Amino acid sequence: MASSEHYFTGVPETELKLRNVTVHLAGEDRELTTANGIFSPARIDPGTSILLAEAPQPPATGNILDLGCGWGPIAFTIAYASPDATVWAVDVNERSLDLVRLNAEKLGLTNVRPALPDDVPTDIAFDALWSNPPIRIGKQALHEMLEYWLPRLAPGSDAWLVVQKNLGADSLHRWLQDRLVDDFDVTREALSKGYRILRAARSTD
Repeated sequence: MASSEHYFTGVPETELKLRNVTVHLAGEDRELTTANGIFSPARIDPGTSILLAEAPQPPATGNILDLGCGWGPIAFTIAYASPDATVWAVDVNERSLDLVRLNAEKLGLTNVRPALPDDVPTDIAFDALWSNPPIRIGKQALHEMLEYWLPRLAPGSDAWLVVQKNLGADSLHRWLQDRLVDDFDVTREALSKGYRILRAARSTD
Protein backbone atom coordinates (compact mmCIF):
# COMPACT_ATOMS: atom_id res chain seq x y z
CA MET A 1 0.00 0.00 0.00
CA ALA A 2 1.32 3.43 -0.84
CA SER A 3 2.29 5.47 2.17
CA SER A 4 -0.30 8.12 1.29
CA GLU A 5 -3.14 5.59 1.08
CA HIS A 6 -5.06 4.20 4.03
CA TYR A 7 -7.82 1.65 4.57
CA PHE A 8 -10.20 4.58 5.05
CA THR A 9 -9.48 5.84 1.52
CA GLY A 10 -12.70 5.93 -0.47
CA VAL A 11 -11.34 4.42 -3.67
CA PRO A 12 -7.93 2.76 -3.20
CA GLU A 13 -5.57 3.50 -6.07
CA THR A 14 -3.42 0.41 -5.60
CA GLU A 15 -3.91 -2.43 -8.04
CA LEU A 16 -6.51 -4.86 -6.74
CA LYS A 17 -4.97 -8.11 -5.48
CA LEU A 18 -7.51 -10.60 -4.18
CA ARG A 19 -6.59 -13.25 -1.65
CA ASN A 20 -8.40 -16.11 0.03
CA VAL A 21 -8.33 -16.38 3.80
CA THR A 22 -9.80 -18.94 6.17
CA VAL A 23 -11.39 -17.40 9.25
CA HIS A 24 -13.42 -18.75 12.15
CA LEU A 25 -16.76 -17.03 11.85
CA ALA A 26 -20.09 -17.79 13.54
CA GLY A 27 -18.77 -21.06 14.91
CA GLU A 28 -17.20 -22.44 11.73
CA ASP A 29 -14.08 -22.07 9.59
CA ARG A 30 -15.01 -20.28 6.38
CA GLU A 31 -13.01 -19.36 3.30
CA LEU A 32 -13.55 -15.75 2.30
CA THR A 33 -11.99 -13.28 -0.10
CA THR A 34 -10.10 -10.17 0.98
CA ALA A 35 -7.74 -7.79 -0.81
CA ASN A 36 -5.10 -5.16 -0.37
CA GLY A 37 -6.11 -1.56 0.34
CA ILE A 38 -8.51 -2.49 3.14
CA PHE A 39 -8.32 -2.93 6.91
CA SER A 40 -6.80 -6.20 8.21
CA PRO A 41 -6.96 -8.22 4.98
CA ALA A 42 -5.10 -11.26 6.33
CA ARG A 43 -7.30 -12.10 9.34
CA ILE A 44 -10.00 -10.96 11.69
CA ASP A 45 -8.10 -8.33 13.66
CA PRO A 46 -7.76 -8.74 17.46
CA GLY A 47 -10.10 -5.86 18.32
CA THR A 48 -12.90 -7.23 16.16
CA SER A 49 -12.39 -10.71 17.61
CA ILE A 50 -12.76 -9.30 21.12
CA LEU A 51 -15.88 -7.35 20.18
CA LEU A 52 -17.46 -10.48 18.70
CA ALA A 53 -16.63 -12.41 21.86
CA GLU A 54 -17.92 -9.79 24.29
CA ALA A 55 -20.98 -8.24 22.60
CA PRO A 56 -24.38 -9.73 23.44
CA GLN A 57 -26.71 -11.55 21.10
CA PRO A 58 -27.85 -8.96 18.53
CA PRO A 59 -31.55 -8.12 18.12
CA ALA A 60 -33.46 -10.78 16.20
CA THR A 61 -35.14 -8.30 13.87
CA GLY A 62 -34.90 -4.69 12.75
CA ASN A 63 -31.96 -2.74 11.35
CA ILE A 64 -28.47 -3.30 12.75
CA LEU A 65 -25.44 -1.21 11.82
CA ASP A 66 -21.85 -2.38 11.39
CA LEU A 67 -20.07 0.97 11.23
CA GLY A 68 -16.70 0.78 9.47
CA CYS A 69 -17.36 -2.75 8.26
CA GLY A 70 -14.11 -3.48 6.39
CA TRP A 71 -14.48 -6.79 4.54
CA GLY A 72 -17.39 -7.76 6.78
CA PRO A 73 -16.62 -10.06 9.75
CA ILE A 74 -18.86 -8.16 12.17
CA ALA A 75 -21.70 -7.82 9.66
CA PHE A 76 -21.52 -11.51 8.75
CA THR A 77 -21.53 -12.61 12.38
CA ILE A 78 -24.62 -10.50 13.08
CA ALA A 79 -26.30 -11.75 9.90
CA TYR A 80 -25.81 -15.38 10.93
CA ALA A 81 -27.07 -14.69 14.46
CA SER A 82 -30.09 -12.65 13.33
CA PRO A 83 -31.26 -13.89 9.92
CA ASP A 84 -34.49 -11.89 10.14
CA ALA A 85 -32.66 -8.60 10.75
CA THR A 86 -31.23 -6.29 8.08
CA VAL A 87 -27.53 -5.70 8.65
CA TRP A 88 -26.18 -2.46 7.20
CA ALA A 89 -22.45 -2.83 6.49
CA VAL A 90 -21.24 0.76 6.16
CA ASP A 91 -17.79 1.90 5.07
CA VAL A 92 -16.22 4.70 3.02
CA ASN A 93 -13.87 2.24 1.30
CA GLU A 94 -15.58 1.02 -1.87
CA ARG A 95 -13.19 -1.92 -2.21
CA SER A 96 -14.29 -3.11 1.23
CA LEU A 97 -17.94 -2.88 0.22
CA ASP A 98 -17.28 -4.86 -2.97
CA LEU A 99 -15.73 -7.59 -0.83
CA VAL A 100 -18.70 -7.56 1.55
CA ARG A 101 -21.01 -8.11 -1.43
CA LEU A 102 -18.82 -10.91 -2.77
CA ASN A 103 -18.51 -12.68 0.57
CA ALA A 104 -22.16 -12.27 1.54
CA GLU A 105 -23.12 -13.98 -1.70
CA LYS A 106 -20.53 -16.71 -1.10
CA LEU A 107 -21.95 -17.28 2.40
CA GLY A 108 -25.58 -17.11 1.27
CA LEU A 109 -26.32 -14.17 3.56
CA THR A 110 -29.11 -12.23 1.89
CA ASN A 111 -29.74 -9.90 4.83
CA VAL A 112 -26.48 -7.90 4.53
CA ARG A 113 -26.71 -4.46 2.91
CA PRO A 114 -23.28 -2.97 2.04
CA ALA A 115 -23.50 0.80 1.72
CA LEU A 116 -21.54 4.02 1.62
CA PRO A 117 -22.55 6.34 4.50
CA ASP A 118 -24.51 8.66 2.22
CA ASP A 119 -26.45 5.75 0.73
CA VAL A 120 -28.10 4.68 3.98
CA PRO A 121 -31.69 6.03 4.04
CA THR A 122 -31.91 8.86 6.55
CA ASP A 123 -35.23 7.65 7.97
CA ILE A 124 -33.79 4.39 9.30
CA ALA A 125 -33.43 4.04 13.06
CA PHE A 126 -31.03 1.30 14.13
CA ASP A 127 -31.83 -1.34 16.73
CA ALA A 128 -28.13 -1.91 17.47
CA LEU A 129 -24.75 -0.61 16.37
CA TRP A 130 -21.54 -2.63 16.50
CA SER A 131 -18.24 -1.10 15.49
CA ASN A 132 -14.49 -1.38 15.53
CA PRO A 133 -14.27 2.34 14.67
CA PRO A 134 -11.49 3.73 12.45
CA ILE A 135 -9.54 5.48 15.19
CA ARG A 136 -6.74 6.47 12.82
CA ILE A 137 -8.95 8.87 10.84
CA GLY A 138 -8.26 11.36 13.65
CA LYS A 139 -10.14 12.51 16.71
CA GLN A 140 -12.24 15.20 15.03
CA ALA A 141 -13.36 12.95 12.16
CA LEU A 142 -14.08 10.11 14.59
CA HIS A 143 -16.15 12.35 16.83
CA GLU A 144 -18.11 13.68 13.86
CA MET A 145 -18.81 10.15 12.68
CA LEU A 146 -20.09 9.02 16.08
CA GLU A 147 -22.11 12.20 16.56
CA TYR A 148 -23.90 11.41 13.30
CA TRP A 149 -24.56 7.70 13.76
CA LEU A 150 -25.16 7.21 17.48
CA PRO A 151 -28.25 9.47 17.57
CA ARG A 152 -29.75 7.23 14.88
CA LEU A 153 -30.10 4.44 17.40
CA ALA A 154 -33.69 3.76 18.37
CA PRO A 155 -34.72 4.45 21.98
CA GLY A 156 -33.76 1.54 24.21
CA SER A 157 -31.09 0.21 21.85
CA ASP A 158 -27.33 0.36 22.24
CA ALA A 159 -23.95 0.62 20.56
CA TRP A 160 -20.99 -1.67 21.21
CA LEU A 161 -17.56 -0.28 20.35
CA VAL A 162 -14.10 -1.80 20.66
CA VAL A 163 -11.14 0.57 21.04
CA GLN A 164 -7.52 -0.15 21.83
CA LYS A 165 -6.42 1.39 25.11
CA ASN A 166 -3.22 2.89 23.70
CA LEU A 167 -5.20 4.46 20.83
CA GLY A 168 -7.37 6.50 23.17
CA ALA A 169 -10.11 4.22 24.47
CA ASP A 170 -10.34 5.97 27.83
CA SER A 171 -10.41 9.48 26.37
CA LEU A 172 -13.09 8.38 23.89
CA HIS A 173 -15.09 6.95 26.79
CA ARG A 174 -14.92 10.29 28.60
CA TRP A 175 -15.87 12.21 25.46
CA LEU A 176 -18.84 9.95 24.83
CA GLN A 177 -20.02 10.39 28.41
CA ASP A 178 -19.77 14.17 28.14
CA ARG A 179 -21.23 14.44 24.65
CA LEU A 180 -24.10 11.97 25.09
CA VAL A 181 -24.94 12.69 28.72
CA ASP A 182 -28.61 13.58 28.04
CA ASP A 183 -29.58 10.54 25.95
CA PHE A 184 -27.09 7.73 26.59
CA ASP A 185 -25.50 5.82 29.43
CA VAL A 186 -21.89 5.07 28.44
CA THR A 187 -20.10 2.25 30.27
CA ARG A 188 -16.98 0.16 29.92
CA GLU A 189 -18.19 -3.41 29.69
CA ALA A 190 -14.95 -5.34 29.27
CA LEU A 191 -11.17 -5.08 29.15
CA SER A 192 -9.23 -7.67 27.17
CA LYS A 193 -5.71 -7.77 25.73
CA GLY A 194 -5.36 -4.00 25.75
CA TYR A 195 -8.79 -3.31 24.26
CA ARG A 196 -11.81 -1.69 25.86
CA ILE A 197 -15.40 -2.65 25.03
CA LEU A 198 -17.61 0.42 25.39
CA ARG A 199 -21.39 0.35 25.49
CA ALA A 200 -23.52 3.40 24.73
CA ALA A 201 -27.10 2.55 25.76
CA ARG A 202 -29.78 4.96 24.57
CA SER A 203 -32.54 5.83 27.00
CA THR A 204 -36.07 4.65 26.29
CA ASP A 205 -37.53 8.17 26.34
